[in-house]
Amino acid sequence: MEADLKPIQGDRFQPTGFPDIGPATYQLPDGTRKLLVESAQSTANRLESAIVGPDSDLIPELKGLSYVKARLSGATDAQTNSLIEAHRINSPYIITDDTFKEAFQKEADYYKGKPIDWRKIAKTLFKYDVNSLLHGLFLANLEDGRVKIPRALSGFIEASDVREVVSGGVKNNPIDPSGTIRAAEYDKDVYGNVPYQRVEFTAGHIRAYFNMDIGLIKSYELGEHATDLLIALGLYKIRKFFHDGLRLRTACDLQVGNGDVRITEPGGVSLPAMAELLAIVQDKIKACSALFADPPVMEIDTKTVKKTEKKETE
Repeated sequence: MEADLKPIQGDRFQPTGFPDIGPATYQLPDGTRKLLVESAQSTANRLESAIVGPDSDLIPELKGLSYVKARLSGATDAQTNSLIEAHRINSPYIITDDTFKEAFQKEADYYKGKPIDWRKIAKTLFKYDVNSLLHGLFLANLEDGRVKIPRALSGFIEASDVREVVSGGVKNNPIDPSGTIRAAEYDKDVYGNVPYQRVEFTAGHIRAYFNMDIGLIKSYELGEHATDLLIALGLYKIRKFFHDGLRLRTACDLQVGNGDVRITEPGGVSLPAMAELLAIVQDKIKACSALFADPPVMEIDTKTVKKTEKKETE
């Protein structure tokens, strides 16, 4: 799948940046200059957040999907869940719970020194955290860390024929531009006038790419309804990303340009509208209810402590 994008206003946009290297620019053998606007990692995060509401929980429209919620106590009284944790159920706040860990291992039949049955792994992941089968998983914190599920849904955004737009600005201090007058309890070099430079880009065209590994999803042998749910849910996330997720950052607010999202392979297929995909997902959630945990949102309690530096002993 792919779609042409353009800035909502003007021609400039700010790409993703990486520590130490800045924007990811590169050049094709024919000399075309290209730019990575959004990486596969960042796009995966945005697709995951497409079904997360402002309360960091699942949106009501998709009630019934499986995931794990953790209530934290001790050093913090916060809550988290496998929808927002960086490594989903591999989060230490989740996988360290003895009850959940034992249940997962037993149902997945996953133990150190024993061959892995990937169909059982997939069935167990579908039961407890269905999104892990779309976005991938590395259970590094469980047993000997052999469970690795690749992404079935992936995407990125590139720009071609790019040119830098160099500008700048200054952070003004209306009291003391030199920065010598400071608050008595805060002595860091954040005072005074601070000039800075800014690099944005223009491009001949910007294009978003997505792909879904249907073969991988089918290989899990979860049954017709579960397979259909994973495919429809992935497509729904893509639609929702284009609908309300294209403000990638302050200076990178994009919109779909010419035409709609195109399915390039297989040919002769068009992407259903978001409302149609939502209806399919909701229907398949009901059809798969027996495959999810009961209730589908498993809640656990995790005690936390604050790490303290160990004193050196002689």
